[in-house]
Amino acid sequence: MKPAFSVVFLTTLIGAGQGLLIALASGQIYDAIGTGAKPAPGSFYAIGALVALVLLCLGLVASIFHLANPQRGWRAATRWRTSWLSREVILIPLVCGLAVLYGGVHALGWSPVVASFGNGKTLDLAMALGLLAVAGSLALFVATGMVYACVRFIRQWASGWTVINYLLMGLASGFTLAAAFATLMDSALRGFLTSAALVLTLGALAARSWQVWLNATAKSRSSMKTAIGVHHGQIRQVTQGFMGQSFNTVEFFAPGGPETVRGLTVFFLLAGFAAPAALLAAGLPCLAFACQFIGLLAERWVFFAAGTHVQNLYYQAKA
Repeated sequence: MKPAFSVVFLTTLIGAGQGLLIALASGQIYDAIGTGAKPAPGSFYAIGALVALVLLCLGLVASIFHLANPQRGWRAATRWRTSWLSREVILIPLVCGLAVLYGGVHALGWSPVVASFGNGKTLDLAMALGLLAVAGSLALFVATGMVYACVRFIRQWASGWTVINYLLMGLASGFTLAAAFATLMDSALRGFLTSAALVLTLGALAARSWQVWLNATAKSRSSMKTAIGVHHGQIRQVTQGFMGQSFNTVEFFAPGGPETVRGLTVFFLLAGFAAPAALLAAGLPCLAFACQFIGLLAERWVFFAAGTHVQNLYYQAKA
C-alpha cells in the first residue's frame, strides 16, 4: 500500500501524546505510593499534560490532510456502533479534554478528595482525572490499532499483534518523552520514567520484530488459482490488461518496491528501538526520544507500505 504521510504523523503524534499522559499518571501514582523522594510539583504534571495536548492536537491537524472533503469530516463519528474509525474519531477529542482537565487541576492546585477508602487511603480529583486519562488513552490505542487489524484482506495488518504493537510503541515513545521531560525539569521521577521507558522500548522491539518475522514467513491466503477459480497447475499472469500506470498500480503498491521496505525495516528496528534503548541505558532520554520518534515515523511508513492488497494479484505484472 502507498503510505499517506498524514496518517503516518497522526499515529505517531497521538501515540506519543497518549503514552505521555499514561506516563504522567503513572508518575503521580509512583509519587503517591511514597518513594522517599520529593514529590513532583503540580507544574510538572500541568506542563506535561500541555505537551501531551499539543501532540494530540497536531495529530488531529495531520488527519485533516487525509480527508478528501474536510467539511464532512464530522460524519466519521456517526458510525460508532460498528466502525473502529468512528470510535477513534470520538476518543481523540475525549482524551484531549481529559488532558486539559488533568493539567488544569494541577496548574490550579485544586484537587479535592473525591473518594475515601477504609484503609485511610483517599482518591483526589487530580488522581481520578489521571486514571480516566489512562483509561481513555488505552481505549484509543485499541481503537487505532483495530482500524487496521480488522481489515482482513490485508494479512500483514489482520492480526492481534497490530493492536499490541500500537500499544507498546505508543507507551514506549510516551514514557521516553516523559523521561526526557523529567530530565529537563530536573524531576525526581526521571529515574522511574527512564527505567519504565527502557523496559517498554525493549518490549516494543521484541513484539514488532516478531510481527515482522510473522509477516515475512506467512503464506498468502490468496493465489491466482483462488482468484479466478481455476485449479490448473501452471497459471501465470503476463499483462495487467493495459499499458502504463493507473490508480491501482500507484495507490496499492509500496513506493520503491520491496527493497525499500526491507531497508527501512532494518532502519526502524535500529533507530526506533535498539538505539533508543541504548541511549536510555546511558542516561540520555532526550536523544533517545529524538532518535525513537524518527524511527517510529519510518516504522509507520513500513507498516502501511508492507500491506499487500489482494487486488495486487491482478495488477502484479505490467504489460
